[in-house]
Amino acid sequence: MSILLVEDDQALAAGLLEALRKEGLAINHVGTGKEALHVIAAEPPEIVILDLGLPDMDGISVLKKLRKLHGELPVLLLTARDSLGDKVAGLDSGADDYLAKPFDMAELLARLRALSRRISTATANVITIGSVSLDASSQAVMLAGEPADLPRREYMLLKVLMENAGRVQTRDSLENKLYSWGEEVASNALEVHIHHLRKKLGADFITTVRGVGYTVKET
Repeated sequence: MSILLVEDDQALAAGLLEALRKEGLAINHVGTGKEALHVIAAEPPEIVILDLGLPDMDGISVLKKLRKLHGELPVLLLTARDSLGDKVAGLDSGADDYLAKPFDMAELLARLRALSRRISTATANVITIGSVSLDASSQAVMLAGEPADLPRREYMLLKVLMENAGRVQTRDSLENKLYSWGEEVASNALEVHIHHLRKKLGADFITTVRGVGYTVKET
């Protein structure tokens, strides 16, 4: 899952980046509304975490402009404003969810999982395709009823493919969902992960769409 964090509090942003990356999420950070809109226009993430109290423009204004760029992009508002009026204004402006500071990391992760389910073809935390089952809540993968031990990158890649079963994922889109800005990525890293997954889950589980990317077929 690729996330854009729009937060001007550098200490909070650093803490969130560290915590969410430990959870296996590809998260990038900008500190202003203008930067956020530029990134979203050029390379939209899967989810935006948007602080309302930005230094250059109000978060509600960013949200309204964002909605003109991408009407369906999930947005979680993150703010110290906790009045009912602020919540209503945020939701009425197009936010999908609202989390007031201070918050518990477990709650943030639960909200992100809920938003992630909205953008996938999957309808539950547990996705089963053929003999492979993936539990997004426990981050566990089972193959024919037996645990499959996957490193973090392989799990993230498999999750993206299974959540979007039937949709072809391009190489660039997969790399954007697996890696944060600035991470060194070997030219064949994605192919290596695909190779390892096929060895563990079966050679036919992931299909190569030549010249485009990869997909997992729906059952």
